[in-house]
Amino acid sequence: MSGGSASDEERLARVALTRVLEPGDAVGGRWLRETGAVEVLRRIGAGEERLSGVTGRRWAGLGARAATVRPERDLAVARDVGARFVVPGDAEWPVTLDDLGDARPVGLWVRGRPSLRIWALRSVAVVGARACTEYGAHMAAGLAAGLAERGWVVVSGGAYGVDGAAHRGALGAGGATVAVLACGVDRPYPRGHAQLLGRIAEQGLVVGELPPGDHPTPSRFILRNRVIAALTRGTVVVEAAYRSGALATARGAQELGRFTMGVPGPATSGLSAGVHELLRGDGVLVTDAAEVVELVGDMGELAPERRGPVVPRDLLAPGAARVLAALPARGCAQAREVARDAGTTEDDAVSRLYELRSLGFVERHGDGWQLTRQAFLSVSSAGEES
Repeated sequence: MSGGSASDEERLARVALTRVLEPGDAVGGRWLRETGAVEVLRRIGAGEERLSGVTGRRWAGLGARAATVRPERDLAVARDVGARFVVPGDAEWPVTLDDLGDARPVGLWVRGRPSLRIWALRSVAVVGARACTEYGAHMAAGLAAGLAERGWVVVSGGAYGVDGAAHRGALGAGGATVAVLACGVDRPYPRGHAQLLGRIAEQGLVVGELPPGDHPTPSRFILRNRVIAALTRGTVVVEAAYRSGALATARGAQELGRFTMGVPGPATSGLSAGVHELLRGDGVLVTDAAEVVELVGDMGELAPERRGPVVPRDLLAPGAARVLAALPARGCAQAREVARDAGTTEDDAVSRLYELRSLGFVERHGDGWQLTRQAFLSVSSAGEES
């Protein structure tokens, strides 16, 4: 469907097909593109005129599913929980999902008031390990809060660990967040996040491909990740082992030409091993929201320059800094010795030494000059940093 809203018949057929086709079924997506949802549903339901690309056994299985669909009932259940069904061609459909080609969703069940399309335009995915460390939870919450404060929508999967921390960080900052589920949007999963998902539905959006009441499976979690990757401008991975599903989201983002980012962790942490592998490839290292926005945002949204704290010696003119550096760490030095080591004249060195004395860096003892305690500590720390 290329433009305009779907007809009632087409929409109802797509509602029914969310119970017939599995998420990410590219063969089914091709049928929809070539034949249309109404005809696809009719042919599956009739059990004849098998469409190309599936075995007879698979075709029979689809037919058995089609025999039980009740699309009007699914729409009624969705309405009861404040959800709606959005299909390609609707004004609310995020066109970024079309980048998935034939694997794009048949439609999306959307629970919450905001427009999914508008929110997707300025969104970032924050994903990672379910069994994350305190560090991972802290980084996810901080990143999400920072993104929310900058007007970005935080998208994640509603799971324990990094996902939950990201959602809470965005909500805590009074920002926007979207949970993309691998089950029906009326069914809180995991159960321990029932309150969190309810809060997201009230303040943000809960989204899913599966119809009301449907349950998650391991494969559905993986396929859900492609929606997270396609909805957003970029994906940030916070803690992920080598086999983490979060890395599937990152790989999906890379394949779609989205930005892929990772938050580094301890080199000895298995939970950061997958992130580090990502960073060894095409992933970009980020440590805070400003760095994420610099990558995914509009021109001019730059992260602040990173540098250590400014200390008094940083404010010295170059000539004065060279004279200060020429003084020995301990004991006194004559002006001519300082001039020689600083590469300047004795008159210039004396002038600089008096300037440094007024600033509290040096003190005079007879004909000699030496560092004050303040200057000694400052010069010593500079040596350690280098």
